Amino acid sequence: MKISIITVNYNDHLGLERTLKSVQEQTTQDFEHIIIDGNSNDGSKELIERTKDNYSYMISEPDHGVYDAMNKGIAQATGNYILFLNSGDTLYKNYIISKVQSYLDNTTAIVYGDLSIIGEDRPDFIHHYPRELDFNFFKRTSLGHPATFIKKELFDLYGNYRTDLPIASDWEFFLKTICIEKVSYKKMNVIVSNFYEGGISTTANNIENHKGEIKKVLLEHYDLYDSNFNELLAAKQENDAVYASVNPQIKVVTTNAFFLKILNSIICLFAFIIKKKRS
Repeated sequence: MKISIITVNYNDHLGLERTLKSVQEQTTQDFEHIIIDGNSNDGSKELIERTKDNYSYMISEPDHGVYDAMNKGIAQATGNYILFLNSGDTLYKNYIISKVQSYLDNTTAIVYGDLSIIGEDRPDFIHHYPRELDFNFFKRTSLGHPATFIKKELFDLYGNYRTDLPIASDWEFFLKTICIEKVSYKKMNVIVSNFYEGGISTTANNIENHKGEIKKVLLEHYDLYDSNFNELLAAKQENDAVYASVNPQIKVVTTNAFFLKILNSIICLFAFIIKKKRS
């Protein structure tokens, strides 16, 4: 099963170097690597040129944002499945591509694993995604694109990433394909990649823009959010603040329905013990 790894970069020479090294060290080379650079001026272009023999396609030219660049990569991909491993992120181990091959059957539309989060101002942790995906999951979060293999034909069927959503376009794509079109998906028990915080989607000053894009998409498909979206956001922010005050990783755990049940059981147990002690 052929995999197309697409790496998008703009002025992140050090991150790009880390990503390229990770891909080139894979124990199997049964994949193609596509590099889309946005006309960087920090030495990235020179790095790509020096290592050009490792890529099936590479280009450095101005673009209209990260999703425009990702769409350029899609247009060049010839693999059955696409993995977006953008500049700075790395494959978790040097055998990941080989291990993932056994999960890709060319019939399942989206195949995803777990993601190692390298914290910018908090401890590193593993984001475990649930096996069942639904609208409630996507209200809170999304799949991590560095841990998700997308069948290439999905982009032919449902369109490429929207460039009018510069932060949340991959979330919109997953919401559309999984919740609306109900394409097939499968969870792998594999940690696929390391995701380094600090990119466009995790920068503090982009949080409000991110929320605005999510609201825009939800209103396009679900009219009920017109009346209560702000209340939903306020409730989510309040919950996140409570989770963060206890442990920054609890927020991630609660995106997984199984772990959420365990957490609720523990809370109920503590409540029962406290009530008994007071009585």
